[in-house]
Amino acid sequence: MIISLDMSSETPIYVQLRNQIVTGIGRGELRAGETLPSVRQMARDAGINTMTVNKTYQILKAEGFIEIDRRKGATVLPAGQAEERFREKLEAELELLSAEACLKGMKQDEFMGICEAMFASMHPAESEG
Repeated sequence: MIISLDMSSETPIYVQLRNQIVTGIGRGELRAGETLPSVRQMARDAGINTMTVNKTYQILKAEGFIEIDRRKGATVLPAGQAEERFREKLEAELELLSAEACLKGMKQDEFMGICEAMFASMHPAESEG
């Protein structure tokens, strides 16, 4: 998986990194059980501060996407059940996206088509045993 960060974006670097890792897991580019680069290696590869990578990894851990072991590093977790907290976050984000799409003149069928295409492109892979 190739990480591409936009240093001129208003989106914080740690959020961009988090989003790209989550998308990589969702698309199956990162498999359950796969180890992410060390904090230092990821920082070096991405050209960012180690504290930024550490913050990202801690967020991913708190959200249940990875586990962190001092000996093994950060490892991708298998897909799990959606928790109530996640459902609330998802509904809030979809409400905002729906409002923006509506205000920009997008029709419901077009919006739903985009949502369906994005969801269909996700193929989280389990570990290979």
